[in-house]
Order: sequence, then structure tokens, then C-alpha cells
Amino acid sequence: MGLRGPGAKPLKLVFRKDETDSPDLFGSTSKASKPQPAPWDDETLSRAERVIAFVESLSITAGRHAGRQLVLRDWQKAIIREIYATDADGARPVRTAVMSLGRKNGKTALAAALALCHLAGSEAEQRGEVYSAANDRFQAAKIFHEMVAMIEKHSILSQRINITRFTKQLEDFETGSIYAALSADAKTKMGLSPSFVIYDELGQAEARDLYDALDTAMGARESPLLMVISTQAPSDTAPLSELIDYGLKVEAGAVDDPSFKLFFYAATPSDDPWSEESWQKANPALGDFLSLDEVRRQAEQARRMPAKEPAFRNLILNQRVSAEKHFLTASEWMANKGELDLESLRGRQCFGGLDLSSVRDLTAMVLVFPDDQGSFDVLPLMWLPADGLREREDEDKVPYLSWKLSGYLLTTPGRTIDPAFIAAKVAELASVYDLRMIGFDRWRIDDFKRALSETGSDVELEAIGQGFKDMAPAVDTLERLVVERRLRHGGHPLLTWCACNAVVTADPAGNRKLDKARSRGRIDGLVALAMALTVAARHGKEAAWTPTIEFM
Repeated sequence: MGLRGPGAKPLKLVFRKDETDSPDLFGSTSKASKPQPAPWDDETLSRAERVIAFVESLSITAGRHAGRQLVLRDWQKAIIREIYATDADGARPVRTAVMSLGRKNGKTALAAALALCHLAGSEAEQRGEVYSAANDRFQAAKIFHEMVAMIEKHSILSQRINITRFTKQLEDFETGSIYAALSADAKTKMGLSPSFVIYDELGQAEARDLYDALDTAMGARESPLLMVISTQAPSDTAPLSELIDYGLKVEAGAVDDPSFKLFFYAATPSDDPWSEESWQKANPALGDFLSLDEVRRQAEQARRMPAKEPAFRNLILNQRVSAEKHFLTASEWMANKGELDLESLRGRQCFGGLDLSSVRDLTAMVLVFPDDQGSFDVLPLMWLPADGLREREDEDKVPYLSWKLSGYLLTTPGRTIDPAFIAAKVAELASVYDLRMIGFDRWRIDDFKRALSETGSDVELEAIGQGFKDMAPAVDTLERLVVERRLRHGGHPLLTWCACNAVVTADPAGNRKLDKARSRGRIDGLVALAMALTVAARHGKEAAWTPTIEFM
């Protein structure tokens, strides 16, 4: 019945509770002693308490406390109680649980323990399928090896679970449940029917294929559970970031979804990164099984070496920070989120920036609407060809299809961007808003000009060079407005993605320009915004002023 193959553990007979009487050495029969019930079989315990009892029956397998019984901390128990809480019918409402915290807070041990609980513990079901998922084979193997170490030191589990090391699989003899370690680079993830999945370090995933494959495969189970345990991703568009942002909306009451639980430990952007109080926010195990002295050492290095600060913020403070120094931080940009009232923009004076693409790339146009306080409402529009959108999504590793369905991404027919399509949209916008001028990059502009002329639109156009001469003041203006929180962009996800990708290059005189070649991803939307602000600064109306004359 066990999974056989190279490295498989020999099958062992399991002494069951219904064992019949057997003869002793003298020929008489005696009742064979029955094994004591497992701690997690206590029916007086709640569902969550049975999970806790199972986990605490396991042993610590590595580190200075190796060999000791595993004892859950209060914060870990609180997480388990929320995930495995039951409703009036005894069912578990939670189907997706996300736990995000700093590195070295015992994530792997907890993940392995919960996977074992669903394989052969209180959460096991007949012929269940348990999987641990990770981004590569090495990461995927970590939870498997932790589970094996726990099994081999457990008197009950070692008798009922067969281990196949070669394929990194486990089988429970009693329930017929199986476990396998999966990685994102596996050739196939189809044909699975998971009862429990734990995804380790989803924050480092470049694509969401494995996560989506496992999530959508859980529909055949009555009470499936998908759990993510990970440090934050560096960007807003990563799969984990989307889950965390959704969980925060659930916590705030903006979304009603009792099936989703978020457990989020992180320092806020305004926290002092060198404060132990900030470290504690992201690391509930700090000073316990996470060494405070080690975190102090890493903090001191990060403070002295600026190149290490982003990694410290991401991995220790669990902040959404890229390891590369970017033009704008996510926190600065999102502080300008604001709310856009599209109806109130009708008829208002505005200026545009247009960054035309090559035939298949992202085309961006951004309109900015100045107000009397020197702030700007920002309306972005971005296009990609409709054909091949899935391939572009895989290439750029962002959810273009989802953005299209949500209305944030516009598409043009076919496999290329037709300038005439963009020109028609500009003419339409000019009929709704008081569009005074559009700043443009000279790339492919002649085709666009001809198409715009054919629409009959009289919107003025002005070339904005992409070198240091024109872009330096544009970059300075954009940065100043962001820092002073005088933009309202509504949190548009494509424009946010562009803003967080942007890197600037400086010349010897200190003039800066946005650098597409060095940026982590596409920045077309931010380039268009910078050009729009430039033409607004050059041609926007100054407030009328009349001197006051006082007569004595």
C-alpha cells in the first residue's frame, strides 16, 4: 500500500485498536493490550484544540532545542484557533489563510506540523491529498525534510506513515492520504485534488501559476484549506501582495469574506527601522527562538551600509521594499492615493502626457487636472494589444488579464497597437474634458499626428525630450508633488506598478531622468505622468491677481 521506489522506508504493521486476542507462550489466550488514544483524539477538545494537541505531540528537530517537545507560543495558538474555528454546524469557514511575518520566526516548522496534521492527525480525511508548494525544488524540499524528521521521532506517526525520499512523498497507511512536495518549476500541477496546501515563501514567486493551479484544484473537497506562510514580496503587484491587500480589506470590513484570514506582522512605513519595538512588530518570536542579538547585528550592518537597508526592511521588518533603490517608495506613492471623482472632472482644464509604444508594448496616456491649491487629479489610460495578452502577462509577471477585467487596462484589436485607435480615444477625451495640450515622446508620433488630424481634433501637441534637458525638471516636479502629497491618482494599479518600478539616472551635473533600461519593469505610465506635469507647468493658467490699493 505504501509508495514504493528508491529510498522507500520498509512497511511496518500498525497495531490497531480492534486487534483480536492472541495466544501467549503457554498456549493460553490473553487480551492484547490496546494502545492509548492519541492526545488529539480527545473528543472533549474543540477542533482547534485538537490541532494544537497534535502539533505539540511533535518534537523540535533542529537548532539549540532539538529533541525537545514542541510547545506552541500564545501567538501561534491564536492563529490556529482562528483558522480552525467552527461555525454552529461544526464546519470550518476558513478556506484561505495567509500568515506574513519576518524571516526565522519558525515558519517551516509550523508549516510541516500543520501538513502532518492534515495527513495523519486530527484534520486527516480519507484519501486526502496534502501538498507543500514552493518556488523551486530546494525550497520545496525543506518542508518535506522537516516533516520526515518529525515523523521519525514520533512513536505513532513513524508506525503509520511510509516515506519515499526519492520522490519526496509520504503515505498514511490508515487513511490512505498522501503528501507530496511541489515546486513552481514542476512540469505539471494538473490532476490534483488537494485537501490541504501550504505555500512556503509565496512572496518570492515570480509568477502565480502554481498558486492558481492549486487554488482552483481544491473545489472537489468538502473542506479544503490553502495556507500561505511567507515574508512580504517587494512589489505591490506580486501574488502575495494582492492577497495581503485583500486580507487588509477583509479586516477593515470593506469586504465581507469569512473564508479568508490574514495574519500580518510588519513594521509600518513610518516606524523607526532601527528600533527594537519596530522589529517586534514583524517578528513575534524575537527574543525567543529568533535571536535578538542576531537581529541587532543585521540592523547595525544595514544602518552602516545603505545597500543592505532594503533587504533588512523586507526580510526582517517584513516591509514591501525592493532590494534595489528606486525613484519612489511604495509608501510615498500610496500616500497620494486619494479618491477620484470622474464626474467632477468633466469640463475641467487638463493636460496630457503620451508615451507611445512600439507595436506590442504598453502605451500610456495620463491626464492631469490642476486645482486651485496647486494639486492635481491624475487620470491614467493604458493600452496593450488584445491578442497575446496571456503571453505578455507571463512575460511581465503582472495580472494584465485581471486588470483588463477590472477596467484598468484597455486593449486594442489584434496583435499590435494602432496609433489611430489611440488618436480616436484622445479625440473622445477632448470632447469630455477641457484638454489643452498633450506632451509627447517623439517615438512614432508622426503616425499618431496624422490619425489625430483625421479625427478633426484640434488638441495641441508639444514634444518633450527624453534626455536630461527636458526630463530633469519633469522628474523634479513629479518628485516634489509626490513628497508634498499633491497628487490624487486613486491607486490605479498599472500606474502604481510603473511608479514602483521606476529608477532614475543622473548626469555629472546631477540632472536626472527616468531610465527605462535600468528600471525593474515597465515605467511608461510614470513617464507619461511626468510629461503631463511638464506641459501643465509650462502652459497652465496662473491664478488671476489684482493688486489691492489702499487709500490713506
